[in-house]
Amino acid sequence: MRIGYACINSSIGCTSNRTFRLASYSSSKIREIVAENLSCLEKILKFNKENNLLFFRIGSGLVPFASHSVCRFNWSKEFKEDFKRIGDFIKNNSMRVSMHPDQFVLINALSNDIYKNSLAELNYHNKVLDLMGLGLENKIQIHIGGAYGDKEKSIKRFVDRYKKIPSLLKKRLVIENDDKIYNLKDCLAVNKEVGVPVVFDTLHHEINNNGEDLIGGLKMALDAWKDSLPIIDYSLQARGKRVGSHANSININKFSKFINSVRGLDFDIMLELKDKEKSALRAVKYI
Repeated sequence: MRIGYACINSSIGCTSNRTFRLASYSSSKIREIVAENLSCLEKILKFNKENNLLFFRIGSGLVPFASHSVCRFNWSKEFKEDFKRIGDFIKNNSMRVSMHPDQFVLINALSNDIYKNSLAELNYHNKVLDLMGLGLENKIQIHIGGAYGDKEKSIKRFVDRYKKIPSLLKKRLVIENDDKIYNLKDCLAVNKEVGVPVVFDTLHHEINNNGEDLIGGLKMALDAWKDSLPIIDYSLQARGKRVGSHANSININKFSKFINSVRGLDFDIMLELKDKEKSALRAVKYI
């Protein structure tokens, strides 16, 4: 069981998701930004290894505008050795990474243009992991998408499009239950159709479920994984904020009770808490 956190480390003084305005795009600018982002990602991963945080979500902004038509810069060739070095570090230290594209990535969008743009963005994420030479246990996590007034048709549209996407990308994709539309039952129905693994989000399940208790739902999601160790997202509701807002930091009493309740099960945990590595450093002591 590995503990991880998402995208940002506030302890080391840099970000691996630095970007710039589209109007400022140039080959020299993107070369500078990607170099800085990769350098910072290496620093984050080294920090994580030193602190036994062996799971990390790489931010989508690692290469700004990578899937945009404006991007003519051959970043994959320019930084080929950097990506390989980072991937070797991940593999040599038994670490795992994932990526989670933004909400605008919608496989089941009604608009074919949105679908094509979403596929381009997913191909970019897949390319990053491929350049690092990482195995298929390093996943790209998405939501099923919108309901568009007809949930069943929208699920079918997701399934039909999923079947057509490139094979290697398909093997990296995982879906997550969300807090508004597609609950665990919906995700498991998609899994039954096409075999895509289901990332179990604890907070989303508490908000949007079909009556399954937390541990029962978790076990159902774990059974949907066949190709690698399952992933779950663990978070808590922020007090006084809208339903679904992530808490700032971990509640260790609640987390330790959760860990004790799942002894004997094996999965990696992505913490979705706003203070990132600070909560992860506290949580890893209970694994």
